[in-house]
Amino acid sequence: MADTKAAPAAAPPRTAAAGQARTVLLRRARELALLPALVLLMVLGAVVNDSFLTERNLISILGASAALAMVVLAESLVLITGKFDLSLESVVGIAPAVGALLVLPVAQSGWGTELSAAPALLAVLLVGAAVGAFNGVLVVKFRLNAFIVTLAMLIVLRGLLVGATKGKTLFGMPDAFYALATTTFLTVPLSVWVAAGAFAAVGLVLRYHRVGRALYAIGGNADAARAAGIRVERVMLGVFVVAGTLAAVGGIMQTGYVGAISANQGNNMIFTVFAAAVIGGISLDGGRGTMFGALTGVLLLGVVQNLLTLAQVPSFWIQAIYGGIILVALMIARVTTGRAQD
Repeated sequence: MADTKAAPAAAPPRTAAAGQARTVLLRRARELALLPALVLLMVLGAVVNDSFLTERNLISILGASAALAMVVLAESLVLITGKFDLSLESVVGIAPAVGALLVLPVAQSGWGTELSAAPALLAVLLVGAAVGAFNGVLVVKFRLNAFIVTLAMLIVLRGLLVGATKGKTLFGMPDAFYALATTTFLTVPLSVWVAAGAFAAVGLVLRYHRVGRALYAIGGNADAARAAGIRVERVMLGVFVVAGTLAAVGGIMQTGYVGAISANQGNNMIFTVFAAAVIGGISLDGGRGTMFGALTGVLLLGVVQNLLTLAQVPSFWIQAIYGGIILVALMIARVTTGRAQD
């Protein structure tokens, strides 16, 4: 009788292991599912417009997606830790604008300091890092709600950008401000190579380095991570700083791609960022997601936007389509993970 009772007790662990393996396979399938979707869109694009599959158009898609990719990378890191940073879209505008104002003379709406390009570009990165650090202190040290804090920062930075530029468009900066978008290597803009390198580096860190494992642990259960000896506050503060810096780099890429800095640069970008991250498998609950998934999300949206533009679909419909994509991605996430996202 004792042996008969022992058998059922061993079943739950095997069942749990099988369920966990099934969940992992479903998550992987969700990420890889974007690849056939990309192929399908490429075929559709070739049918809609003969110029879609030309080298020039494909490189244009990559160049246009580089800045978005950097911000998606930044947001994905924050999301993996279980937090949000809505202010990244404003960093895309304010960081390069500060650098431009430092190099431009008063006659061109600058501050008259007329710094050289190198220190001005360094200032761009420092602005992004400073915004990230400020957000991190409020969220991590003061334990304020990340959504509300970064939403407030988004609004503050947006107002500062309009005020600092006086609502004008800044142009005439040194060539270094445009170099990432205008310089090419193997006919591909340098900004694309930088974004690809950044995704590869972060992906390797998340997969093989203890810092990457710490990010997933914090996003999964911060208290358990703290009990395991992970310095949760320090790691999370570092993530906000890195995210702000990456968004600043995205701002420089956007400046080079557009050729100027407008008073509304980056506005509404965060919606596209979340769309790319969510459809790429980054969980809004934290603790799950890969850089490969996030990158495929960026490419998918880049192809969708290019395809709709070639088809002469009005821009406001593109935003509606992005919203629909997010809803579909959330429903897929609910099915593949078996969990609702709060």
